Amino acid sequence: MEHITLLLAIVVVTALVFDFTNGFHDTANAMATTISTGALKPKTAVAMSAVLNLVGAFLSVEVAKTISGGIINEEGIRTEVIFAALVGAILWNLLTWLLGLPSSSSHALFGGLIGAAVMSAGWSAVNGPTIVTKVLIPAVAAPLVAGLAAMAATKLTYKIKANPEAKATAKGYRAGQIASAGLVSLAHGTNDAQKTMGIITLALVTQGVVAPGSNPPMWVIVSAGVAIALGTYLGGWRIIRTMGKGLTDLQPQQGFAAQTSAATVILASSHLGFSLSTTQSCSGAVMGAGLGRKGGVVRWSTATRMFVAWGLTLPAAAVVGAGAEFLTKQGPWGIAAVAVLLVAGSGVIWSLSRRKPVDHNNVTADDLDDEPAGVVTTAMAAVTPPPAAGSVAAVADEDLRTTIPAPAPTDPTAPPAPAAAV
Repeated sequence: MEHITLLLAIVVVTALVFDFTNGFHDTANAMATTISTGALKPKTAVAMSAVLNLVGAFLSVEVAKTISGGIINEEGIRTEVIFAALVGAILWNLLTWLLGLPSSSSHALFGGLIGAAVMSAGWSAVNGPTIVTKVLIPAVAAPLVAGLAAMAATKLTYKIKANPEAKATAKGYRAGQIASAGLVSLAHGTNDAQKTMGIITLALVTQGVVAPGSNPPMWVIVSAGVAIALGTYLGGWRIIRTMGKGLTDLQPQQGFAAQTSAATVILASSHLGFSLSTTQSCSGAVMGAGLGRKGGVVRWSTATRMFVAWGLTLPAAAVVGAGAEFLTKQGPWGIAAVAVLLVAGSGVIWSLSRRKPVDHNNVTADDLDDEPAGVVTTAMAAVTPPPAAGSVAAVADEDLRTTIPAPAPTDPTAPPAPAAAV
């Protein structure tokens, strides 16, 4: 019985480690645009996000119930399966963090769980309809909905304000951006922190500590909220840089539109129990806001790498989770081997990240290569009506007056200047 208790403790600790990596991996979802536009200083932004992530963890348990009693069949699932699933999710989170790619921590967890469950008990261990309706469909719909909403909001914002560059207007949008960033952080806590709660609750069910279908115990809610808050405060600066500077250049109006749209989608999904990816929702909103501003450029090479990471996340984590479960089935030495591989792999990734560190001091540095407008941006610019002739003339006249200085006033008492020699 002792080794079973020890295994359960190892699974709980590993789940909290995943929650920690989820926090610093997904900090960019809430704060990347706020940091890139200068609305908040980097350290202030991640501290604010950490507190609100902790608060959000206490607001709902619907997503946790989806994880603990919906993705896989609880009967016949061993605790080792959950351990193997977490190993796959953590290693994929760390790898994509090293590459600065905002992939989905949620899908990494689902992939690891599915792969480990299938390796342990076959395909019958997976609830296919639940995966389709509450994971796959939201994965496709969420970034599209958030992106279209952010693009429409950005266009409306620039259409309403005749002079969106005025200092007073920019200051107001920065204040709104801080509020919307707080809303995203709160939404992230209600969705992502619950995934770890669900995993720990599932482990408790496999050991008979709680009954199937139970809500997460309070100590699980508190520990998961604290773990994700600590990870958020640490700050995933590499991904913040990609989201804030790598996808597009955002102005305060766009940042406000992107964050408000993403927060609305995330909170709605949490209420419905849809375990969507906050990363995909926020990334889609950022791209939509970039396309919504006339002349805005989305860096499609970065976006393409991000799309590839999205597509690979679930199957890659599933493969790692299945391999880890294959080892854990061999007995205690297999479990020990998986733990050693997890620690060694994490250490290697961390050491590689130190070769070119990114932190709060250089997260907003403008040393990313400029990329010309892609096909989508060019096509949208082509159908945008040109400015009125009067405004063109006014701009041209302003440029001339700025370029050609007026002659300096002359002193009537001064002697005339000598004529130039011919």
